[in-house]
Amino acid sequence: MSTVTTPPPGLTASATAAPRRDAEATKAAILRAARHLLARRAHADITLKAVADRAGVSPPLILKYFGNKDALFARVMSFDSDTAALLDAPLEDLGRHMVRQLLVGQTERGADPILRIVFAPLQGEQGDILRANFRTQVSDRLAERLTGPDAGLRAELAVSTLLGLGVMYGIARGTSMRATAIEDIVERYGPTVQAHLTRPV
Repeated sequence: MSTVTTPPPGLTASATAAPRRDAEATKAAILRAARHLLARRAHADITLKAVADRAGVSPPLILKYFGNKDALFARVMSFDSDTAALLDAPLEDLGRHMVRQLLVGQTERGADPILRIVFAPLQGEQGDILRANFRTQVSDRLAERLTGPDAGLRAELAVSTLLGLGVMYGIARGTSMRATAIEDIVERYGPTVQAHLTRPV
C-alpha cells in the first residue's frame, strides 16, 4: 500500500524542495573560470566544456546564461562593470580605494578588476579587443574623473602604477607583500596612485 508523504507542519511542499541554484553566483563562477582560462590559453583553444569543468557546471548551463562562447567571452573581455566598482570613491580617496579593490579582488576572488590586460598579448585578435576595451572602459573613464592638465596621461600613469602592484601581488606573488595586511599596503601604496590623480598645483 502506498503512502503519501506530507511536509512537516508549517512548511509547504515547495519549501521542502531542494533550493534553487543561485543564478548570479553561478554566472560569476562561469565568468571567473573563463577569465582564468583566458589568462592561460588562446581564446580559440578554450572550449565551453573546459569553462564548464572549471566552474563546476554543465556546458548547457553556460549556453542558458550567456547564449554562446562568443557572448561569454565578450563579457569576459569587458571591463565595464569592474571599472564601476574600481572607480566608486570620491576623487580625493580614489587612489587608496583602487588599491584596496585590486588587493581584495585578489585575496577574495582570485582575480582583480584590471589585471586581465596583462595577458592580452596571448590572444591575437581577441587581444586587440581586450586592449581597446581597457583603454575606453578603464583609462579613458578614469581620465574623465580628473581635473586639471594632462588628465589622460595622469590616468594612464595611475593605472600603470596599479598594474605594477597587481603583477607583483597576483602574478609574481611576492611573499612579503602577501604576508602584509591589505590596509597596510593601501596606506603605503595608495598615495603613490593618488599622486597621479590629484590635480597638479
